[in-house]
Amino acid sequence: MMKKNGRFLLAAFLLILATVFLHGRSNTEVIPYSKPLSQFPMMIGDWNAKVLEISDDERSVLGAGDFMARRWYEPAHMAAPVDLFIAYFASQRAGQTMHSPKNCMPGEGWLPVESAYSWLDAPGRSALSVNRYVLGKGGARMLVFYWYQAHSRAVANEYRARLYMVADAARMNRTDGALIRINTMVSPDESLQNAETRLRTFASQMIPQLDGYIPQ
Repeated sequence: MMKKNGRFLLAAFLLILATVFLHGRSNTEVIPYSKPLSQFPMMIGDWNAKVLEISDDERSVLGAGDFMARRWYEPAHMAAPVDLFIAYFASQRAGQTMHSPKNCMPGEGWLPVESAYSWLDAPGRSALSVNRYVLGKGGARMLVFYWYQAHSRAVANEYRARLYMVADAARMNRTDGALIRINTMVSPDESLQNAETRLRTFASQMIPQLDGYIPQ
């Protein structure tokens, strides 16, 4: 317990330092060009998307950024769909930071069953470090992958992502970054491994499409 509390206090101290540093920097921040997420393809391979509504209340919590929520279907296999959520912030200097799904999903009644770090593969790029969560609500299960991405870097740990942001602010005067989350329901009659294969297959085709929407 003492070790856990020590890590929490260290993380909190680092976040306070990051906030002080960002407020102390010049406000002439470099804002890179990015294509709006509304232009993200509606078809990726055999996957077809349906736009999901983000309510005004959700947007007020998320803050000033560009957001996309879609549900992807692969009709040929008639499997459960895959949900994709992207929150991109061109600047995080004025307190606009990414909210961890660990905080918002329990608020919707989903509770963690399994939690670990993992890796996602995509053609032509290094494996991405991501969070892997199995959530439960009643008798239902959901598998989730999420990560923080900025400047060609994918990070699972939110505190590490924050520290990278501070380093990039000092080095490039940029604080842009994104939270990416994909999830799928685990059908009652399917294995967790089958649901994971579905998520990984979708991710391998989706990740290369992020170029241009999340600046490098």
